[in-house]
Amino acid sequence: MELLLSNDDGVNALGLEVLARELQKIASVTVIAPDRDRSGASNSLTLDRPLKPSYHENGFISLSGTPTDCVYLGIYCIVDKKPERVVSGINAGANLGDDVLYSGTVAAAMEGRRLPRPSIAVSLVRMGMDDKMHYETAAIIVRRLLEQADTLALSPKTVLNINVPNLPLNEIKGIDLTRLGHRSPAETPHVVKDPRGDESYWLSGSGKEDDGGVGTDFHAVSKGRVSITPMQFDMSHYESFDHISSWLGDCNLL
Repeated sequence: MELLLSNDDGVNALGLEVLARELQKIASVTVIAPDRDRSGASNSLTLDRPLKPSYHENGFISLSGTPTDCVYLGIYCIVDKKPERVVSGINAGANLGDDVLYSGTVAAAMEGRRLPRPSIAVSLVRMGMDDKMHYETAAIIVRRLLEQADTLALSPKTVLNINVPNLPLNEIKGIDLTRLGHRSPAETPHVVKDPRGDESYWLSGSGKEDDGGVGTDFHAVSKGRVSITPMQFDMSHYESFDHISSWLGDCNLL
């Protein structure tokens, strides 16, 4: 199995190291990740400058670009043998509901949509005030999933968005197939002033869950269960086609 690993927390992130170490037990692993934290980079590409890879003593490769840059170049340029699948993570925090619109973790996985095997994005969801991050829990779950993935008939363009409660493996209550929930709007940005009185803005954290009922990713992790949400690149809203088609037929636009 040829895997390409990336993330949005940066090449030195502990979650990436733990994931690579675990998946090396079953696969040939290449790691290409941003040289620094690029959380929230979404699907952005770097088009205003060239990107030069840096090679690290542990075998990891970094780029001064986005998670999408890393996977794009990993598939088409940097890696001699084309990977079968992209695995992105382990993200230090949730990627639930609307988070996937901004997530560099999910974007890295999405960039692998043209490979033969469905991509995986994995995140560790903090539970309460526990400071210890149980990356090993998420890494083992991904490894076990990949060991059995040949029996999973999915389109290569599918991304499995996995959120793992930040708990020891023996405290995980189970695994749920879920849909994306939704968050309420984010909190108001924080206004700060420099010594000259000029204003700047810190963006606030994600909004609270607004749609987190049974069947959602929010609900699963709140119960100590792993959430697996299959996602696709096609964002066409097919349910509206008939209505819009009828509306366009009545409009005189041209």
